[in-house]
Amino acid sequence: MELILPFLIGILFSASLYLILHRHFFKLILGLILFGLATNLFLFVIGRLTRGGSAIIGQNEMVAKEPFADPVPQALLLTAIVIGFGIQAFAIVLIKRVYQSFGTTDLDDMNTTDQLEDNH
Repeated sequence: MELILPFLIGILFSASLYLILHRHFFKLILGLILFGLATNLFLFVIGRLTRGGSAIIGQNEMVAKEPFADPVPQALLLTAIVIGFGIQAFAIVLIKRVYQSFGTTDLDDMNTTDQLEDNH
């Protein structure tokens, strides 16, 4: 498991970079979502996978015994996941609005800043 995750993270980073470099707006947003997922997995792996251990100090102990999990990366990942969901919701609304305004999601076809039609 510890050997598979770095390769999986590398594949996710590569796929997200490939999608980000596309000229299609939907693929750009999908690439950013995959990039966030790969970053979260990377931080999770850096925080070490610990089986059978917890980040909680026992009642009769002064410090945590080995093996213990580092709670800081886990807390940061929970925050990153919530922020990622907010960004994904915004991106979905943005894609819908761009398609309504321009009739396309291809970035090459959107070479003007003027709105073609006003849908209020």
